[in-house]
This record gives sequence, structure tokens and C-alpha cells, in this order.
Amino acid sequence: MEKRKVLVLGAGGAIAKHVIEFLKNDKNIELTLFARNAGHLQAYHSLAQIIEGDVLNDNDLNEAIKGQDLVYANLSGNVDKMAKQIVNAMSAANVRRLIFVTSLGIYDEVPGAFGKWNNRMIGSALTTYRKAADIIEGSALDYTIVRPSWLTDKNEVEYEITQKGEPFKGTEVSRKAVAAYITSIITHPENDRKASVGVNKPGVYGDKPAFY
Repeated sequence: MEKRKVLVLGAGGAIAKHVIEFLKNDKNIELTLFARNAGHLQAYHSLAQIIEGDVLNDNDLNEAIKGQDLVYANLSGNVDKMAKQIVNAMSAANVRRLIFVTSLGIYDEVPGAFGKWNNRMIGSALTTYRKAADIIEGSALDYTIVRPSWLTDKNEVEYEITQKGEPFKGTEVSRKAVAAYITSIITHPENDRKASVGVNKPGVYGDKPAFY
């Protein structure tokens, strides 16, 4: 069986590093790790191809995407501009499968007091994440948009998911759990195609995360 070639954009981030840990011994996956500062990725030098580059640089991105089977993007900053660049580069290279991390609340899908609190805390950032989601959803790609709840560093992989159009549930989720969900899509890319998926820890519901 031919290895699935997976490009991780923003590979130095905390969720991405958990994904890399989950995948590093998978003999069916060939990893390429892309980050602005490749120095943070030297521990993976023997396990993956490492590229230092900028997603907003056409040449960097086009070279990295060429020949990949799946692109997983976990980025911050001008994510709407980045989403446009990624969609264009993937379309040009005929790479169809994308996993892109945004945020809870982009569709105003968080009900009640928690939704009001969430809007108060990160409302300004949600506009950019929503634009990114709209760009991806308007493309011809086979995408999974991931909308995590408020993130913790707990060493646990408990999560439940909600689909676009359903009310978002829990107030928190561990980065490791979000990574476990993303890993499940990378290893089974037929799942949650053309989907926008909320990810939260089951049973932890309330007006705001417990750590606030």
C-alpha cells in the first residue's frame, strides 16, 4: 500500500505537535512538517521532511503542497488570507483533502450564557475565522473544518463532536483530544468530508470554562 502523504502547516503549534506524536510511528503516513521556524521541529528530523516557510509566500506554499495527499492546517493570524492561499495552491496542485482548524462560535452556534461569554471574549477574532471557513466551504476541496472549544493542556483524549447547524456543547477540550480527532480524520480521510465539526469534552457544560 502506498503511503499517504500528509502536509502539516503550522507544525510548531501545540495541537499539531500532538498530531505529529500520534502519527510519527504510523507506517502508512509520510509526514511533511511546515513551520515559520523549523528549529522547533528538529526533534522530528528523522521522522519527517521539514520545511521552513511562510504560508503567505506563494513559492513556499506551492512547493510544500505539490504531491501531497492531505493538508492539515493549524494556523493563527491572518487565517482568512491563509485559507485563500491554501485553497488556491491545493486547487492548482490537484490536492483535494484539507483539514483546517478555526474556532467555536464562527456560526454563532454557541447557545446561551456560554455563547454570550464566548462572543465577549473572542468576538473580534471570530470574523477572521468565519471568513476563512466561508472561503474553504465555497471551494471544491474535500474539507473538514475543525472548531475546538476552549483549549486545555490536560493529558486526556475525551471528546465529542457536533456538526454545522447543531448547537455547540461543551466549554472546554484538551489540545490532545482535538489532536486525536484530527488524527482520526488523517487516518480515515473518508470521514467528515465537506463538514464543519465542533469538538468539545463531553459532560463539561456551563456558562464559561472552569479555568476562567
